Amino acid sequence: MRTLEYLWLNFNNVTVIHLGALEHLSELKELRLEGNKLRSVPWTAFRATPLLRVLDLKHNRIDALPELALQFLVNLTYLDLSSNRLTVVSKNVFLNWPAYQKHQQSGHEAEILSSMVLALHDNPWLCDCRLRGLVQFIKSISLPVILVNPYLMCRGPLFKAGQLFHETELSVCRKPQISTPSANVSVQVGQNVTLRCLAQASPSPTIAWTYPLSTWREFDVLTSFTAEDATLSELVIPAAHLVDRGNYTCMASNAIGVSTVVISLGVQPAQALPAPRSLFSPSESSAYVDLRVVKQTVHGILLEWFAAADTPEKWFTLYIASDEAFRKKVVHVGPGINTYTVDDLLPGTKYEVCLSLGGQPPRQGRCVVFVTGRDDGGLEGRERLLHTTVILCAVLLAVPVGAYACAAQAPCSCRAWGPRRCLRRRKAPRCPLAAPELRDDPYRDHTAVCEDGLQPGGAEREGDEQRAGEGDDHRGGLVWTSSP
Repeated sequence: MRTLEYLWLNFNNVTVIHLGALEHLSELKELRLEGNKLRSVPWTAFRATPLLRVLDLKHNRIDALPELALQFLVNLTYLDLSSNRLTVVSKNVFLNWPAYQKHQQSGHEAEILSSMVLALHDNPWLCDCRLRGLVQFIKSISLPVILVNPYLMCRGPLFKAGQLFHETELSVCRKPQISTPSANVSVQVGQNVTLRCLAQASPSPTIAWTYPLSTWREFDVLTSFTAEDATLSELVIPAAHLVDRGNYTCMASNAIGVSTVVISLGVQPAQALPAPRSLFSPSESSAYVDLRVVKQTVHGILLEWFAAADTPEKWFTLYIASDEAFRKKVVHVGPGINTYTVDDLLPGTKYEVCLSLGGQPPRQGRCVVFVTGRDDGGLEGRERLLHTTVILCAVLLAVPVGAYACAAQAPCSCRAWGPRRCLRRRKAPRCPLAAPELRDDPYRDHTAVCEDGLQPGGAEREGDEQRAGEGDDHRGGLVWTSSP
């Protein structure tokens, strides 16, 4: 259609314009693509349409406008980019447009520059230093560019939202300058501590904290704006432990550069006070243990833990037990980060894994409890068993260490399991209760996890559930409950 002059494709479902879509349309004068789903436009494709005068792109999803976007649109008289997703645009996009016209008309005796009507309203403009040039251009706009709506409004950042371009003043861009009220902080074991850093930058920086145990010890980070170009970041450490001491790096970055500051945290052992003898050994308070189920293996699960102790007794004991007495294992390990694979898990069995300091009883350490699903036999049944373990792993990774988890399939059937299994099933594994605590406290035990038919007291209701669900397709699912 070489002689096509008007092409209207409004309110379709156009998402992409191919680079060669406008080839052989050298007579095209008007292209309207309002109300589509375009995220970008191949601006160099307009080299094939030198006579184009109207380009309507409003109500799309365009979020960027290159500096050379108008290079091949020298005869344009109307450009509508309103109601898109533009946040930052360089003023040179429009300042250079008259130069393109003059370049095309070079050699002619009379230079007649046309005007362009421009629509930029209803975009989520981000009024920081990167938009400073466009704001100045809008304030002093003159021919050959005419704005449809000169009252452009800031959508962000928060302290600029709702301001008109004519009312706002933007600073120049600069690299973050970062500082801290105290580069050396010292607390006692068990005390709460907050580390702070202040970053002054334009545009607003992204602040991140790094420290040696960041993969094991995740703390809350609070961010606030103290001024238009000042951002305060606070790292909150509840109940500091000896393992938390070390250097904490606060890093602020924006499009201009990166700056860092290091804060040294010292954690002192708590002073011993005269008191009645504790039920726990004195060395326990100085030990830190974090135990996780990280993934499944071919035949079982993979455990990972981090352990540290500031006592002469610098070794730990890993206890692995199940409903079967002969499944009990004891492994002695040193401090640090370690992994251990628990192989050959039995179906329909409760397992308990505990890690404690030295020769202390298992229940005084950190424990993970889980129940495997039933095995229907064969490879399919084995996959179902491991699938239950996968669900368990995902849940354990989402909660603080010290949580208990029970995962199982639907209640068993006497005909499927046989008399011996059902006798054992009468002693259905129950989730051990634990005191309810806040999620962000990594030192305290958390509530139990139960799922269908295995809630506390679920064994007594097994008969009713079995009769009600006879012939139905039961599938296991995890439900979190909190103890009162």
